[in-house]
Amino acid sequence: MLSIITDTSSLYTPEQAKELGFHVVPLHVLYNGISKRDLVEIDGNGLLEEIKNGAVPSSSQPSIGEKIDLYEQLSKLGAVLDITMAQGLSGTYDSALMAKEQIYTVYPVTVYNSMTLCGPQRALVDLAFDQAKKGKTIEEIVSVLDQASQTDRSFLIPRDFDYLKRGGRIKNLEAKVGSFLKLIPVMKKTADGQALEIFSIDRTFKKSVSKIIASMKEQGVSVDYRFYIGHADNFDDAQKAKALLENAFENARIEIVELTPVFIAQGGPGCVSIQAIQIDSL
Repeated sequence: MLSIITDTSSLYTPEQAKELGFHVVPLHVLYNGISKRDLVEIDGNGLLEEIKNGAVPSSSQPSIGEKIDLYEQLSKLGAVLDITMAQGLSGTYDSALMAKEQIYTVYPVTVYNSMTLCGPQRALVDLAFDQAKKGKTIEEIVSVLDQASQTDRSFLIPRDFDYLKRGGRIKNLEAKVGSFLKLIPVMKKTADGQALEIFSIDRTFKKSVSKIIASMKEQGVSVDYRFYIGHADNFDDAQKAKALLENAFENARIEIVELTPVFIAQGGPGCVSIQAIQIDSL
């Protein structure tokens, strides 16, 4: 028996995972001296309300103790595969390795760095679960995950310069200039998945999305990919992005999802993520 674990960066709540047959360990959102479990004790709307009242949240990985308890419990039943958020973008992967090293397990625990987050991470979890149901070994599943994760393309479009300034994510002058000129920055996940880097700065949202689509096509993204558009209370922009993607990738599978508090803490109110990954051909 293979047990699969992931975290709320995969967009799954613990309840949803339990119904499907795997396990989710929530990340944490911190603000005003309070720590709340992502999608368990606070949702996106709740965090956005706190931000409106001046909160500047941050995020943290699950406790090592929580992972140790789950590893010890599940490893008595069979092998364990923990698919974490990208190393570098979160400490989740490193803390999972620490938890693994501190325990004796009957069956092996494999900690897998997804090198991504949000929609593509959820796609990798679904892929692993499907492979497990087919009786594939851990080694076979990890090999397939490696192939899929290399196809991931992820972009983030922040929309609130004032929030980014309050959180120290950009300088005061940059915030003033950006707000005044109505500029739209686009961040791109690096190839190793460990950071976000500037991809472009544009005057319109349509131009930003058009550049993302052009970059995706240059990197071989096609209608065979799954596309995910995440948003932090910005359904209008998400719909605009979907329309542009539908025009560029006719008949592609495109899903709009609400970002969890952990990602809202990083990208800010109104942010939009655009991601693609190929798993259906694997």
